[in-house]
Amino acid sequence: MKWLITAAVVIIIGALVWFFTPVKNLFNRAAPTPQAQTNTEPELQSYTNSALGISIKYPSGYTLNPSWQNTSVVPTKPISGIQLTIPGSMATGTNLSEDTYLSVEQLPRAKVCSGDIFMAQNAIARDVVDNGVTYSVASTTGAAVGNRYEETVWAIKGSSPCTAVRYMVHYGAFENYGPGTIVEFNRTALTNAFDQIRHSVTLGATAAPTATTTTTQ
Repeated sequence: MKWLITAAVVIIIGALVWFFTPVKNLFNRAAPTPQAQTNTEPELQSYTNSALGISIKYPSGYTLNPSWQNTSVVPTKPISGIQLTIPGSMATGTNLSEDTYLSVEQLPRAKVCSGDIFMAQNAIARDVVDNGVTYSVASTTGAAVGNRYEETVWAIKGSSPCTAVRYMVHYGAFENYGPGTIVEFNRTALTNAFDQIRHSVTLGATAAPTATTTTTQ
């Protein structure tokens, strides 16, 4: 009889230990260690051109052409400026073309700084206030043999010389690609990237033409 009582006591004690130990551990569990935050902000390149009086910042990977000549409006009268071509990685696996670019251009003889004067096609400019700057904005679209071209010009109203930021987006007609071969490019992400660069444009720069690297905070 005693061995039955002893066995019962052992079973009860074991059950109590089994039941309460996990509960106790829940309360004694160490707080999770905070994960270190990683700075995901892109590294920025800074460029200043005293001849044009322009300073600009742009993400690493873009290709800078400091002697840009735009002949698309009037071939015999090129528009001078600087050009930033997108990194190839932005176009890989999509219908976006690697020659898509943003440029900053100037028309020193313009009497009125308006977006439409930077366009080869007829375009109607409208005033847009963005990030505290008033722009005269004009846009056009074009197509040729499965290619699509979209241009938007943001002319800085009142600037002298007349200065404008051009977005040139070149892409292929998505329906012309085989099913599953590519994905459609992220238009919103591209526009946001170009907007960020445009917001960094500063006029009246006097430093010598330089290119330096900075990291956003």
